[in-house]
Amino acid sequence: MFVHFFHELKKANVPVSLREYLTLLEAMDRDVIDRKVEEFYYLARASLVKDERNLDKFDIVFGHVFKGLEQIGDGDLAKIPEEWLRALTEKFLTEEEKAQIEALGGWEKIMEELQKRLEEQKERHEGGNKWIGTGGTSPFGANGYNPEGVRIGQKEGRHGKAVKVWDKREYKNLDDQVELGTRNIKVALRRLRRFAREGAPTELDLDGTIKATAHQGYLDIKLVPERRNKINVLIFFDIGGSMDSHIKLCEELFSAARSEFKNLEYFYFHNCLYEGVWKDNRRRHTEKMNTWDVLHKYPSDYKVIFVGDATMSPYEITYAGGSVEHWNEEPGGVWLERVTQIYENCVWINPIPERHWEYTPSLQIIKQIMGERMYPLTLEGLDHAMRELSR
Repeated sequence: MFVHFFHELKKANVPVSLREYLTLLEAMDRDVIDRKVEEFYYLARASLVKDERNLDKFDIVFGHVFKGLEQIGDGDLAKIPEEWLRALTEKFLTEEEKAQIEALGGWEKIMEELQKRLEEQKERHEGGNKWIGTGGTSPFGANGYNPEGVRIGQKEGRHGKAVKVWDKREYKNLDDQVELGTRNIKVALRRLRRFAREGAPTELDLDGTIKATAHQGYLDIKLVPERRNKINVLIFFDIGGSMDSHIKLCEELFSAARSEFKNLEYFYFHNCLYEGVWKDNRRRHTEKMNTWDVLHKYPSDYKVIFVGDATMSPYEITYAGGSVEHWNEEPGGVWLERVTQIYENCVWINPIPERHWEYTPSLQIIKQIMGERMYPLTLEGLDHAMRELSR
C-alpha cells in the first residue's frame, strides 16, 4: 500500500527519496501515531515533503491513493458552508430528472432536507437510501446514485471516495504562483549559497580525526571552522507611494533575507535609484548616503537585488529633474545602468503580478535596463532570481 503511495508521489513530481520513505515506515513500525487517517496524513507529510511548494501536490496524491472518507464530527458537519456544498455538487441528470427535482422544491428544498439530516445523523453510513454516506441511493453523499442528490466530498464522476480534509485543499495558497510568507521565502532564498570554513576551529572534523588517529596511533582530535554562507548581498528597497500596498510582503522578504544571508547590506530609495539612498526612512532627508559611496564601498562580487514595483512616470527614469521629490542632476536610468555595469549579478524583484507588467511603460523601461532580469515576488520568481544570481 505504501509503495504505491511512494510511486504516485514520484509521478506527481514530488521529490521524495527512498531514505524519507524508509523513515516513514520506521515511524509506523514504532507506532509513533495512532492508527487514524488524519494522524497518518500529518506523519506522511512531515516525512516525505521537504519543500512547502509541494504540499498541494502531496494533498492531491494522498486524497487519490487513500480513498477513504474520514469520519467527520457532528460539529464539523453542521459548519459545512453552503458555497462548499454547491461547489462539490455535480448532478448528471436528464431533463426529466431535473424536472422531478424542481417538482420537489429544487435546490432550496434539497438544502433544507440536508440541514435536517446533518442535525439528526450520529454516525457514518454506507449503502443506505437516507443518511449522508457512501454508496447506496441516498440523496446525500458520495459514490452512489440518486437523481436528486447532493454529492459531498466526491471529486469527479462516480469513482473514488473523497477525503474531506484534503479535498478541501487547505494548503492551496502554497503554490508557485502566489505571494508567500517569510518561511517560504527562506526556502527560495536558500538556493543562493556558497559555503566556506573561516574563523576559529570549533567543529569536530570526523574524517580528519580518523585519519590523524590512524597515523599517530593514538586519539588525535581535529577541529575545523564552522561552515558559513559567504554570499554577499546588497538589497535596494523601493519605499513609499505605490509600494505602500506591498509593505507586508516586502517586510517578509526583508526578514527572510536577513535570516538567510549573514553578509547583507540594505538601502532604501523611492521609485528609481538616484544620487542618494538611505537606511532610516524617518531620517531620509537628513541622513542620506551618496550612491557613489555605496557603489565604491561594496565590491563587485556582491549580489545586488532591487525590490520595487517599477511604477512611476517614465520621466523619472529617463530625464534629469524627473524625480517627484527633488531635482536629480542625472536620470534615474543612468544610476541603474551604473549598478548593472559594476555588479555582474543583479536582479529586480517586482511584487506586482507578472500578468500586469506589460501595461506599465516605466516597468518595461527598467526591465530593459536590467537586461530582462526582472522577476515576480512569488516562490517561482524568487527561485529563478536566485538561479540568476548564482551564475
